[in-house]
Amino acid sequence: MSAPPGARQTAIVSGGRRKVHSILPDGSEMMEEFELQTDQLVVRKRRGKTVLGRELEWAYEVGAAPARLTIANDTMRESGANPVLCRLDRVDCFEWRVRNLPYAKPNYSVTLEQSDRKIVVRTVNKKYYKRIAIEDMDRLGLPLDECALHWEHDNSTLVVQYRKPAELIAAERQAAVARHKLGDASLGDSSGATALAAGKGGGDPVQCPQQ
Repeated sequence: MSAPPGARQTAIVSGGRRKVHSILPDGSEMMEEFELQTDQLVVRKRRGKTVLGRELEWAYEVGAAPARLTIANDTMRESGANPVLCRLDRVDCFEWRVRNLPYAKPNYSVTLEQSDRKIVVRTVNKKYYKRIAIEDMDRLGLPLDECALHWEHDNSTLVVQYRKPAELIAAERQAAVARHKLGDASLGDSSGATALAAGKGGGDPVQCPQQ
């Protein structure tokens, strides 16, 4: 996504990814990671501050948070039986994967509600319900189209896709041009590297597991 006017950005290339740190005009932060070879967005997370200035937890918009560690250094993970929602980013569509949904395909309903601009996922047996925002569309104020919505279910994973409109793809291309210029200018910027390292939150974020 393009940073809003007034945002301060730094970027480094590390671990095969271009990592961009943005401080937005309202004081909130955004971290994005892109694969160098494909320029695919694999992580986007944001965090704000409380009224007292305390930093909030990172909220992942794309990708998934790393596993947390206990004091004993044991890895804590979510129960393997719980549904897990994670968003991926494709060239031509947004994609959400909900793992650990073992119900047959006729149980699912995936609709687009124009009133609050969200994708609604529900099951007939009332075992799962989720409202999904399409933040990129909201930021650009683009209308939503029911025909752009598609979903499939296989191997206990519900895959929901929303086709990107031409206006959004064009905006992403413009953002990529600006991002590459920023990265080239910031490879040797130690202050940028420091800001990015501080925003990693205890470990490199991981992508959604592919199923």
